[in-house]
Amino acid sequence: MLFEHKGKTLFTLTREDIHNPLAAYAPYAFELDGHEWPTVEHYYQAMKFEDESYREKIRQATSPKAAAKLGHNRWQKRRKDWKKNSITYMTRGTYIKCRTHTEVSAALLESGDLDIAELSMYDYFWGSGRDMRGANNYGKLLMGIRHKLLQEQSAG
Repeated sequence: MLFEHKGKTLFTLTREDIHNPLAAYAPYAFELDGHEWPTVEHYYQAMKFEDESYREKIRQATSPKAAAKLGHNRWQKRRKDWKKNSITYMTRGTYIKCRTHTEVSAALLESGDLDIAELSMYDYFWGSGRDMRGANNYGKLLMGIRHKLLQEQSAG
């Protein structure tokens, strides 16, 4: 979806839109770290924890929303390096999804050179926030993956 903001056209999405192939909730399975993950959200949420059995519980969650709920469990001990590495895990999962599914990488490449914004009213880390002042880390990682895919295409 295209969106105008301050005279600039943005390519926009939400991470929760299961119908958008670029969304973390979209049902495009991929293999990473020795497991098949139903969605990027499943992978991302599981990587928050060192406990293998809890990771497996998240991987087996019936939906990305259920995986996210398990990932927000305050009673489970998160890995100590999570804040430092959370973007890396989301990037890895998303990149591998793109490399696994040509229709996903094609959708990303079709965004051209437009800036990508993850529209979220409340998420100022991954998204734009209600006032478009958020960090937009999900949009930034998609643009980074798009750049890498273009480099790989031209090296071809």
